[in-house]
Amino acid sequence: MRVQIVDPSAYTPPYDHALCQALGAAGAEVELFTSRFAYGPVAPAAGYERREFFYRNARFAPGSRAQRLAKLAEHVPDMLRYRRAARTADIVHFQWLPVQHLDRYLLPPARSPAGVRRPLVLTAHDLMPREPRPGQLAAQRRLYERFDAVVVHSEHGRQRLTGELGVDADRVHVIPHGVFAHLAVAPPSAAADGRAPFQTDMPVVLCFGLMRPYKGIDLLLRAWEGIEDTELWIAGMPRMDISPLRAIAPPNVRFVPRFITDSELPAYFQRAALVVLPYREIDQSGVLFTALAFGKPLLLSDVGGFPEIAATGAARTVPAGDALALREGVQELLADSAALTSMAARARAAAAGEYSWEAIARRTLALYESLLRENRSR
Repeated sequence: MRVQIVDPSAYTPPYDHALCQALGAAGAEVELFTSRFAYGPVAPAAGYERREFFYRNARFAPGSRAQRLAKLAEHVPDMLRYRRAARTADIVHFQWLPVQHLDRYLLPPARSPAGVRRPLVLTAHDLMPREPRPGQLAAQRRLYERFDAVVVHSEHGRQRLTGELGVDADRVHVIPHGVFAHLAVAPPSAAADGRAPFQTDMPVVLCFGLMRPYKGIDLLLRAWEGIEDTELWIAGMPRMDISPLRAIAPPNVRFVPRFITDSELPAYFQRAALVVLPYREIDQSGVLFTALAFGKPLLLSDVGGFPEIAATGAARTVPAGDALALREGVQELLADSAALTSMAARARAAAAGEYSWEAIARRTLALYESLLRENRSR
């Protein structure tokens, strides 16, 4: 089976790598069509071919206006060029579409030049716009209708797409997000040398990932008032003004406001006694599945698919937006070493079981095969 995974803007290199590697190990012939990741090195392709196909001339400062304009100028020509490249695929599986209102017109045709129907699959990493503009929800529903299958990472995601957006239930398939086991074994960088970014004898609570308003970092800082003898590390690239957050942070809070490379990342998670994700909204989180790969207990808000992870015993949840409940949750867990040990064991079991990439590759290939059988019967 010839599978093409497509992530034009390289939004999720760890996910792309893990999925492609797992599908290749399961016997598929896999190509990843993506672009150069501007923030650092990515894992080398193993068991699949990686092609930096999109935005080849957009080599400006990451996130800059010049880069955005260059990518926008190249987007339509590159998508049309990809339509030709897709002719050799049996399955085309998009991970992201960066210009959704336009991209539904630029997708590869449903049939190959020989007239064979070619299934199109989309993983809905972001289910719906968080602050939709007028007409945007209807446009996203029309986009989903262009695909033979839409993959979501939780039952919550399935319910939202079918209930709120009206996507045909037969088209929506739940396949969990996988743990990033390859990050847990990444060699340390020469700069980091595997060492924690800060030296402390205190327990460490980690809040990791891109800093965005919906992730509730302000809530976590309010909850941190009164928590002593523990350090909170907030690490990741800001996508918002964090000066107000720094202004309210107590002395036992440390910020690392930059992109953390794969080789640096293990030092953060290995040092953490607890990983906290106080999101206001989400379906699933790559940071969560990184923590599971390291066998770390989690404290999560009760949004999206997070309660499904808590059901494994690897995490606890608190009501979203409740700073007092978040503070109490942190304090209770840090005071209960037996609970942390049990949750860590459950995290490792989940990582080796249903959230392993071997299991996810089997489910993904089963979906591909069912789509191909349906196409042959048409």
